[in-house]
Amino acid sequence: MTGLLKKIKFDNKADRLGPDCPFTHWKLYFKKSMQKICHKKFERFGKDAEFRPYAYAINCSKISIGNQVVIRPGSMLFADIRDPNKGRIIIEDRVLVGSGVHIYVSNHKFGEFNTPIIDQGHFDAFDTIIKTGAWIGANSILLPGITVGKNSIVGAGSIVTKDVPDNTVVAGNPARILKTLS
Repeated sequence: MTGLLKKIKFDNKADRLGPDCPFTHWKLYFKKSMQKICHKKFERFGKDAEFRPYAYAINCSKISIGNQVVIRPGSMLFADIRDPNKGRIIIEDRVLVGSGVHIYVSNHKFGEFNTPIIDQGHFDAFDTIIKTGAWIGANSILLPGITVGKNSIVGAGSIVTKDVPDNTVVAGNPARILKTLS
């Protein structure tokens, strides 16, 4: 089998989507083929959801995307492959994810000063959840195990280190509550 055929086969079977998988990535440019590949790859891909070109998803089979969700270009969703019961990304219905948003479920260990971080492994993975109606502003980072509440807003460029209550606006580094929506 040629290198090209191997790459085509890899891209179709890989548990990921993104520009680094060009033989599936092109499908994101066309609504019907985008929906077909996303239904195949993701744990759930809801009605009228969109996963736009130049977005990345790693371990798609542990990512659930609800109805009318939009994942914009440059966003990176990193689910965990190690434990089947932990490390999922759950995005409920009617959520907007701005460009360049990063969503993580685990992080590198970094406690041994004489060992390079790359050799220290990872902390346990935790589910990261975005509830119905939330809006995640461009270039925000959601750290492992947080929940963004219903109808909440994460301001652009924020780093979310703690859960965000329902109907709340947060922003900053680290994100803090700016106001409650009535």
